[in-house]
Amino acid sequence: MNMLIVYWSGTGNTETMANLIKEGAAAAGAAVTLKEVSAANMSDVEKADVAAFGCPAMGDEILEEDEFEPFMKSVMGTLKGKKVGLFGSYDWGDGEWMRQWSKDVKAAGANLLNDGLIVNLEPVGDDINKCKEFGKMLAQM
Repeated sequence: MNMLIVYWSGTGNTETMANLIKEGAAAAGAAVTLKEVSAANMSDVEKADVAAFGCPAMGDEILEEDEFEPFMKSVMGTLKGKKVGLFGSYDWGDGEWMRQWSKDVKAAGANLLNDGLIVNLEPVGDDINKCKEFGKMLAQM
């Protein structure tokens, strides 16, 4: 199974999550490609059996607006029927950005794992295991 993980990270927290998710997915047998959003394109998403997207909550609990949000808008049409996972870190708030993002991805027809994975700041302790388990579950979708 071929998995793509695309992420944007400002402080490194979401990048750490992406690497932990990759570790969990690879342990479950997936062939995983990890890309920063600036290096990813629609073709990458189309070729993947499973796609995971990671972005932290920004400002008023929204996706990063310069790179990540435009990328997501550009690939929404390719998500119908695709197995998808969403993840990201946050500093404050209650996860509104993830709820809205999950709703948008479901509306695009994706088969979404749970309603995404969020971690407060840097993944430590049990959050490390949650990220790895999320990767395993994505690989087994």
